[in-house]
Amino acid sequence: MSDDVLDQAAGWRGEGRKVAVATVVKTWGSSPRPVGSQLAVDAAGKFVGSVSGGCIEGAVIKEALDAIENGRPRLLDFGVTDEQAWDVGLACGGKVQVYVERLD
Repeated sequence: MSDDVLDQAAGWRGEGRKVAVATVVKTWGSSPRPVGSQLAVDAAGKFVGSVSGGCIEGAVIKEALDAIENGRPRLLDFGVTDEQAWDVGLACGGKVQVYVERLD
């Protein structure tokens, strides 16, 4: 999937759109997507790919839009303990670290 995401990001850049790419760089425990999973976002909020799901994906898209605006890359940490996971209906907890950068 990463190749498709990067191809789409390159296509958007070729059209003159501003784009950011988010990449899963580290996981611990349970994680919906493996290391290397990517998500590309354009300045209008259109996106392709996936780095997680649910509220994490929404937060990553927001950070990608911010990165497009100010050009600053960022390293994001998301996690849930085993106890918290059970409370929200998940079998176990986990953490994911996502790097977000603007493509120039």
